Amino acid sequence: MKTINKISFQDIQSIPQLVKDFLNQKIEGFEENTFSIDHFRNQIHVKQDAFSSEQRIILCNALENQLSDVVLSSKQKEHLESLKQPNTFTITTGHQLNLFSGPAFFVYKILQTIKTCTYLKENFPDFNFVPVYWMASEDHDFAEINHFKTESNYYETNEKSGGAVGRIHIHDTHFISEFEKEFKDSIFGTELILMLKESYKAGNTLTEAIRILVNRLFSEFGLLILDGDSRELKKQVKGIFKDELLNFSLNKISKEKVDFLTEKYGKVQVNPREINLFYLSETRDRIDFDGNNYFIVDKNISFTEEEILNELENAPEKFSPNALMRPVYQECVLPNLAYIGGNAEIMYWLELKDYFKKINIPFPVLIPRNSMLFLKEKTLGKIQKLNLRIEDFFENFTTIINHKIVEDNSILKLLDEKESLLMNNFSELKAVAETTEKSFGNMVKAEEVRQLKSFARMKKRLLHAEKIKQSELLERLENLFLDVHPSKNWQERVYNFSVFFADFGYSWLETCLEEMVVQESKLIIVAI
Repeated sequence: MKTINKISFQDIQSIPQLVKDFLNQKIEGFEENTFSIDHFRNQIHVKQDAFSSEQRIILCNALENQLSDVVLSSKQKEHLESLKQPNTFTITTGHQLNLFSGPAFFVYKILQTIKTCTYLKENFPDFNFVPVYWMASEDHDFAEINHFKTESNYYETNEKSGGAVGRIHIHDTHFISEFEKEFKDSIFGTELILMLKESYKAGNTLTEAIRILVNRLFSEFGLLILDGDSRELKKQVKGIFKDELLNFSLNKISKEKVDFLTEKYGKVQVNPREINLFYLSETRDRIDFDGNNYFIVDKNISFTEEEILNELENAPEKFSPNALMRPVYQECVLPNLAYIGGNAEIMYWLELKDYFKKINIPFPVLIPRNSMLFLKEKTLGKIQKLNLRIEDFFENFTTIINHKIVEDNSILKLLDEKESLLMNNFSELKAVAETTEKSFGNMVKAEEVRQLKSFARMKKRLLHAEKIKQSELLERLENLFLDVHPSKNWQERVYNFSVFFADFGYSWLETCLEEMVVQESKLIIVAI
C-alpha cells in the first residue's frame, strides 16, 4: 500500500461550500471552533472548568457497566482510569449502528479520532486525551442501517423495527452464511468471518453487536465505546430536556443561526422542531405539543404538563434526543474537546452554537473527517494511460469525458477558429453600429447571438457524433469512473471495510491510521 495523493477539501468541487468556509474561518462566530493548537489550548481550560468530578464519576461508572461484557485492552483500562482525573479529556465521533459497521468511512472516523488524541498528547503532555465512539443506539430508522455492501454482494438482515435500533435482538443471521461464501478463501477471511459471527450471534442486540465489533477492531488503540441509551447519563440532562419541553428553547435560540445559514447557503442540514425530543416505548416517536397537552405522535399517549414533567423526573431514560439535541446531550456528559464527523454532521452542529451558549455548555472544536480512497494498481494504470489525473475524478467528470472525446479533434479546432473569427468580425460591426440608429445596433447584437448559438449547436452535434464513433473510449471512461466511484458515489460511502481487511488485515487499519491527517481535512488516495 502506497499513498499517492492527498487532496485538500478546498480543491474538491463536491465538498459543500459551508464546510469549506468553516475550514477557512470565513463564518463569523466559528473561528475558534476550527482545528488549531491555540483553539485546543483554550478548549482544555474552558472544559476543565465546566466539567465536574461528579460528572466524571457518573461517566466512568456508565462506561464500566457498558463495557463489562467485552475484553478490555490495557490501554482501554488505562483510559478508563484516566477519565477520573481532571486533566483528562475526550475526543469523540459518533455513528449509527450499521450492520457490520456499514460503509468504510465508519472506520475512518474512529481512526481519525484515535490519531487526534495522539497528536494532542504530543502537544499537551500534561493532559490526557481519550478517543470515544458514541453509539447512535436510539435511532429508529432500521432501514438505514440494516445492510452493507462489498464489491460482489449486498448483505441485509430483517428484524422487527420501529423502536430504538440498539434494542433490536438479532434473529435473522442468513447474511452470515452468505458472507462466509464470499470471504472464506481470502487471506484474512477467517478473521472477518469470526468477527461477524461473534458480533451478530443470535440473541445479541444491535448495540451489543456493534460494541463487540468495534472493540475487536479498536481495543488496542484504547478506544472507549459509549451508549447514550442510559438512565444514569440522561439524569444529567433532565434540566435541559425540561426546558425543551416547556420553552422550546433549541428552536427559538437557534433560529437566528439557522436563518443566517439558510440565507447564505440555501438550506440547513436539519431544521429544528418545536420540541426536539422523542419518547421511547416499544417504538420511538416524536413528542409534540398542541397548546394544552403533550402527545406522542402516532401513539395514543398524551400528557398534561405536570404528567410529562413527572415522567421525565422518574423515567429520564424514556426521553430520547433527536439529531440536533444529541450533540447537546453528548457534550453535557463528556469532558469533550472536539467532535469528528462527516460534512453533513458538521453542518448541523453549526446550527447549535447559540443554543450551547444559552445553556452554558462549551461548544467543541469541529473537525470534518478525512476521506480515504483505495485504488488498485490496475485502475491507476488505466488512468495514467488515458492521460488523466486522479483529481479529474473529483471534478465534473461529464465535462472531463466530453473534453477527452473531442481532444485534438480537427473539426472542433476549425469550429473554434471560425467562431473566434466571427466574434472578432461582430466586435468590429458592433462598434460601427453603435454610431448609427439604436435599432440597427440591437439587430447586429441579436444576429451575433443567433450565429453563436449555431456554433454551439454544431459543437453539441459534433460531440454526439464523436461519442457514437468513439463508443469504445466512452465505455472505458465510464467504467473507469465506476472503478473510482462505485455506484456513482464515493467509495467510502459504498464499500464495507471487509473489502480491504480481507486482503490486508489489521495492517490496513495501521495504514489508514498512519496516513490520516489530523490538522487538515483531506481526501487520501492509496494504491493497493
